[in-house]
Amino acid sequence: MNAISAAPSGAIAAALEPVRKTLVVEAPLALAFEVFTARLAEWWPLATHHIGKVDCADVRMEPRVGGRCYEVGVDGSECDWGRVLAWEPPHRFLWGWELNARWAHDPAQQSQVDVRFTALDPGRTRVDLEHRGFEVYGADASVVREAVGSPGGWSGLLEQYAKVTNAARAR
Repeated sequence: MNAISAAPSGAIAAALEPVRKTLVVEAPLALAFEVFTARLAEWWPLATHHIGKVDCADVRMEPRVGGRCYEVGVDGSECDWGRVLAWEPPHRFLWGWELNARWAHDPAQQSQVDVRFTALDPGRTRVDLEHRGFEVYGADASVVREAVGSPGGWSGLLEQYAKVTNAARAR
């Protein structure tokens, strides 16, 4: 069973609240972490969720604090998305999301994506994602928060992640 839930939002005061998503995958802790970080390109929708000037061929995350999160274009070009701020496998990583409201790389506008993995039993893992720090976007803060909190944002991305993770367990 894959359950994805979002924290409620309503009032204008809540506009800068973090986007929170939780799901359960049918995979051991280490595999859940690996698919999210080392196998990002297997579940990330490369055709629609990329920022480079050319089509995206791969998405990579360097597995260390300070490591880059970036896409590789079909021509070999690279386009940064952010940096790894915390690396605690297989329990947590913190990603500095360096994309502005126009989905271009901008290290001056870094929000954070904090992803935690909790073993529920040997074959099931709860994944908690919190995207926060939208204040860095100034007047565009609510626009960015709404986009990443929408069905085309983290909800849809995590559905794809769960499908790939559950299939990886079945192999």
